[in-house]
Amino acid sequence: MYHFDERTKEILNESIVIDAHFDLLMDLSRQRKLGFCKVMESDHLENFKKGGLTCVVSSIFIENYMIPELSLRESLDQISSFYQEISESRDNFIFCKTYEDVYRAKKEDKIGVFLSFEGVEPLYNDLNLLEIFYELGVRFVGLTWSRRNYAGDGSRFSEPDPKRYLNGLSDFGIELVKKSQKMNMIVDVSHLNDKGFWDVIELTSNPIIASHSNCRNIVNIERNLTDEQIKAIASTGGVIGINALNKFASPTPENANVYDLVNNIDYIVNLVGIDHVGLGFDFCGHLKKFDPPIVTDNRISKSFEILENQSNIPVLVEALLERGYEKKDIKKILGENFLRVYKIVFNK
Repeated sequence: MYHFDERTKEILNESIVIDAHFDLLMDLSRQRKLGFCKVMESDHLENFKKGGLTCVVSSIFIENYMIPELSLRESLDQISSFYQEISESRDNFIFCKTYEDVYRAKKEDKIGVFLSFEGVEPLYNDLNLLEIFYELGVRFVGLTWSRRNYAGDGSRFSEPDPKRYLNGLSDFGIELVKKSQKMNMIVDVSHLNDKGFWDVIELTSNPIIASHSNCRNIVNIERNLTDEQIKAIASTGGVIGINALNKFASPTPENANVYDLVNNIDYIVNLVGIDHVGLGFDFCGHLKKFDPPIVTDNRISKSFEILENQSNIPVLVEALLERGYEKKDIKKILGENFLRVYKIVFNK
């Protein structure tokens, strides 16, 4: 790879850089239960700063064994852990709830953090709880993870199966999308199955996002988006965040590298234009650090995240420069495209 050190630094310094999906809250909750504090500073701040990050969207994710009984409790535990972290680390982090907060984070040289559902299991089937979570600071509604909940069915981590029966959005899911948009929350369709996706498109009056999804025409799995889905998201004014997981990004996942991320970016740009692609890496390596050796040594999956963590965002910038992208377009990919959606929806 050619070296664009000075130009890369210039671009990152000038840019709003947004990672639209990161499992931060689960890590905070786990570690604080073990007695650790200032986890955002000790485990994440250096990587965020090295990568030039401005803002990260943290998911609220509930593990399978907690569903349904502990979904609400666990989500509140995660948010509580985040509140404690923000209180301890105000010199380095900002709790983002508005479009303007992103610019404040950039101006003050801090890291902004938004909150998002990754699956609405914490709501059960109670729409009124959405208002409570909004008051707690949640601004993004990822309708499902890759499983079924009250809102709809999730997509699988495998090739599409036309014989598999799946529903679209439930009645609750339909009302949830409507209410989310009335409350100026951003609807996220990553992990949602195809039928549910098209239900959202029929319902939406706002831009929607797929915060961490790639192109199904590159890797044919349900979790990735078809050409028609990419076009539909773009038609709403929305954005797709590129996912760094090797088996989502590359048809030869064992050899996946940064150029596979650029290939997915290229594909979306060639299909719908530069205004509809961003970053949603879904880095998860930090969640494995407390796995016992028996789990680490016997892990079946050989999956890994291209770039590993946010500190390597400059490597992606260099690859984009090498591919011929101009500075103004790289700045859109790094964050301006998602920021446009934030402005439209949050300030509606």
